[in-house]
Amino acid sequence: AAQPGRGGREGRRAGFPARSGVPWTRLVAGIAQLSRALRAGAGCPWPRALVGSQAPRRVLGVVPDSGFLGWKEARPPPPRSALGPAPPSRPPGIEELCQKREELCRQIQEEEDEKQRLQNEVRQLTEKLARVNENLARKIASRNEFDRTIAETEAAYLKILESSQTLLSVLRRNLTKATASDQKSSGGRDS
Repeated sequence: AAQPGRGGREGRRAGFPARSGVPWTRLVAGIAQLSRALRAGAGCPWPRALVGSQAPRRVLGVVPDSGFLGWKEARPPPPRSALGPAPPSRPPGIEELCQKREELCRQIQEEEDEKQRLQNEVRQLTEKLARVNENLARKIASRNEFDRTIAETEAAYLKILESSQTLLSVLRRNLTKATASDQKSSGGRDS
């Protein structure tokens, strides 16, 4: 005889094939819980494969119609007493997946915070770089102005120095000539 809850009479009564080895009572109860959560608008912690399957629709009481346009009513699920005890709130594997997801969400948030912090730093450093570049350009322009002024001043100084040397040599020659002519004129009188 078939074991209850393992694809026997209860499985066939719910419309599932026999002899698959799946505990149908737990599956139907889990699907019912999923459909209640979906109707309540809660977030879906269940695998997406179940959401797109026909099982939740069967539990909700609708199945695809063989016709083109719609759905037809399905037989309601058996009462809770026929299904056995209520399943745990979440299967252990799903609870572990939810914990891993929460950890991943936490890591994602930390990385997004770090990204935001780094973007702020980059923005601040870019602004600082722009200010430094502005100051640097002003200072380089001032330095170039100083260089030009120094070059012009040195050139003028060298011209003045050259002119003074020329003037000094002209004065020396004139002084030598004047002294020589004074000595000639005084030398003739002294003797």
